[in-house]
This record gives sequence, structure tokens and C-alpha cells, in this order.
Amino acid sequence: MAAQTAPIGVIGGSGFYSLLEDPAEHVVETPYGAPSDPVTVGSLAGRPVAFVPRHGTGHRFAPHLVPYRANLWALRSLGVRQVVSLSAVGSLTTALPTGTLVVPDQVVDRTAGRPHTFFDAATGVGHAGFADPYCPRGRAAALAAGVTAHDGGTLVVVNGPRFSSRAESLEFQSHGWSIIGMTAMPEAGLARELALCYTTLALVTDLDAGVAAGEGVTHAEVLEAFAANLPRLRDLLVDTLGRLPDEQDDCPCGDTSGYPASHVLP
Repeated sequence: MAAQTAPIGVIGGSGFYSLLEDPAEHVVETPYGAPSDPVTVGSLAGRPVAFVPRHGTGHRFAPHLVPYRANLWALRSLGVRQVVSLSAVGSLTTALPTGTLVVPDQVVDRTAGRPHTFFDAATGVGHAGFADPYCPRGRAAALAAGVTAHDGGTLVVVNGPRFSSRAESLEFQSHGWSIIGMTAMPEAGLARELALCYTTLALVTDLDAGVAAGEGVTHAEVLEAFAANLPRLRDLLVDTLGRLPDEQDDCPCGDTSGYPASHVLP
């Protein structure tokens, strides 16, 4: 295991590089290949932070091709125990308009074909508790921040890279789900298998196709809305990081009681 360098990890867009003070790159090899980019360790909100851009420099990894296992393994091997994930999402309800910041408390996985677990024939059978996918202490830190964010909601994760059809969007709405994205799974599940606390800060960039006011989503629309609201998301991130507990301690996210004995954490 690598020497501990940062107890907090951030997964987000490459634009967040500029927030780090005294950044240093770490090239990390993992059993699952290379992460999206070298992990950059620096200081943010007075805390040591390890950062990896989910889609890599230049946004070269589409949602279904992101090396999720390598990203999370690399972060934990550098000492990370708490992860804050930044995500652009669509809204499934007019109650959450474009520009809303959301701290979800539930997730639904509608992805396919992505490597979604660290448990395999070599490690043996393992079962990670996932009733509450997001860290309660991380969510509390985000909701106590000085930037207004919506408390709770279910994030449904689709495979992408295409956006939903109107019929798909209406189905998701019929279940009462709140927001839709392409990257939260298997990321959240893999974080739990590595006993990491995991919190998502989501920014609504569009209304999904089946929402009454929605006319269908375009990539240009998403990018424009994300750029316009990026300062608020950055402020929420910085405030959240400053409020996270110093140690993971006995947080339920770190429970490994259902893991096979051969599943060695990095």
C-alpha cells in the first residue's frame, strides 16, 4: 500500500484542477489498469485532497468507458477514505430546475456492460451492504454548507452516452425518481466495496426529455448550463470539504463484514 497522502478524494471534471494548491501528480498502477489520469494531490479548503478527473484530460472517456475500478482503487491506495463526487445531471421534475444543486440519498442502476464489482473468482463471494448508498456524514456536511442544495432524491443512472427517449424519461418519472445521470454507477457501488465514504454533489444542467417543459437534451445545453453554474458547485465543494470529519472512524460506510477474507483493500 502506498504511503498515506490524502484522506479525502474528489472525482469530477478536469476544470477542478485549478482549485488545488501545491498540486503534485501521482502515477498509480492498479490491478484494473490505469485511472482516467494521474491522481493529483494538493490542498483544498485547508485539507489534503486527491483529485482524479472522471473522464480524463480532454474528456476522452465516455460514461460507459470510464475506468471506475482503477479510479477508486488508485484513490484508496493514496490514503483516501472519503470521496466527494461531482456530477452533472438531468432533472426528472420541474421542481428541480436547471441550476439546482442536489445532494441525492438514493440511486437506481440502469447501466449495463460495465465492470461493476471488485469481487471475483479470485476474491470469492462477497456482499456489500448498499441500502443507503451515500455517506450520511458526507451528506450532512454538504447540507450544512453555506450554498443552498436540495436535500435528497433518487438518482437513476443510465448507460449513455445517448440521452433518454421521452418514453424512458416518463418511466423514470413514474417511479418518483428525481434526477438522471450516467456516471454514479458503478462508482458508488465500487466505493462501498472499498469501504469508502461516498457523497455526490449533483448539478442539474437540463430538464430530461419527458419532463413537461423539456424539449429534449443536447450536449451543448448541458455544457452551457454546467459552465454557468460551476462557481456555485465549486463553492459547495469547498465548503463541504471543510466540514467533513477528520477521520472515517466508525462510519457505516466502512463496514466490511460481508466481504470475503481474500478481498484485501489497497
